[in-house]
Amino acid sequence: MATISPPKYVRQVLVTLQGRGFPAFLVGGCVRDMLLGVRPNDWDITTAALPEQILELFPGAKVTGGQHGTVTVRIHSHTVEVTPFRVEGGYRDHRHPELVQFVADLAADLSRRDFTVNAMALSADGMLSDPFGGAADLKRGVIRCVGEPERRFEEDALRMLRALRFSAKLGFSIDLFTMEAIREKAPLCACLPPERVRVELEKMLLTPAPDTALEAISLGLLDSYLHRRLPEQIPERLSALPKRALERWIGFAWLLERYGCVASAGDFLQALRLDGRSVHLGTQAAALLNAPLPETEADWKRCLRRCGIEASICAARVAEAFGRGGDRGKTLRAVLKSGDCFSLRQLAVTGDDLMALGLRGRAVGEMLEFLLDYVIDYPENNRRELLLSLAAGSEE
Repeated sequence: MATISPPKYVRQVLVTLQGRGFPAFLVGGCVRDMLLGVRPNDWDITTAALPEQILELFPGAKVTGGQHGTVTVRIHSHTVEVTPFRVEGGYRDHRHPELVQFVADLAADLSRRDFTVNAMALSADGMLSDPFGGAADLKRGVIRCVGEPERRFEEDALRMLRALRFSAKLGFSIDLFTMEAIREKAPLCACLPPERVRVELEKMLLTPAPDTALEAISLGLLDSYLHRRLPEQIPERLSALPKRALERWIGFAWLLERYGCVASAGDFLQALRLDGRSVHLGTQAAALLNAPLPETEADWKRCLRRCGIEASICAARVAEAFGRGGDRGKTLRAVLKSGDCFSLRQLAVTGDDLMALGLRGRAVGEMLEFLLDYVIDYPENNRRELLLSLAAGSEE
């Protein structure tokens, strides 16, 4: 049975519903996590009550789930999502149901869910409803579809990526029939919105097994974003990268660029609708990785001047993780630790100082760049008086 108890505010919602004669259960991921001994981040409740009945019971609650009928209930500073038992049908785009019907049967509600480990419900008194063997699959460490896997994936193609993500997150294997259905139904992923694919991939990349994203490619789940698939064997491993989204996205995208799977890392990140900053940094970092990384401190300073700190750090971390660049990342870290000047902002003189010497227009910018280049080579000379003297002497 569950090794973690729900907090008081969650029990309050369950008991309130049950007290009015509406069966209510914790459901889905929170039950799975409780059985695994992991405290859930979110608490979801399913109930026989209809949305309007839930709203009557909890003043201030709001309908937030559209046709699914989900109601967000606020208890003090906490929120709980409460959804009526329902069945779905007629998935028009392998993602969204055309029909949503509220029912009075918990088993019917659980039967529409994706995987057995997510198709369990727990009552307030600790009784587990597990009609599809989810608890046994948790013990075996298996991700298995509820019912026919082909049907589950035809209903919602995103479930194929979710199967891999749960496998990576939990360290579980994927049931043989479920995996066969993923291979068969992989082309359906082409209909998925890029934003949803991005969310699943990022969650996958941040698991203890980020190389599962490479498996998603080999299964054909990302074919609509690629020119070709990755070779079966590559030496690089995403698991060697720091567990940060930006580095793992950049490492993943650059591998695809390196092996000719995409036109560029930046194009791939943009196709998946990553934010502009991430696309820019990915493009910059990939350009650095496609050339020999800087070796000397002066070279790194010029790189930092040209590409910025974040892109340079990301490129160095990816290079180190993939066995490229040797100790060059160490050299970069030494530069950043030293506090040496590599940008106009750090230069001991400003444009106003140069204008006071009589420089105007384009000459001001050119002199600032000249002085910065000088200071990069001679960091100890980043002193205002010396630089002004050098600037004044250059004008004579």
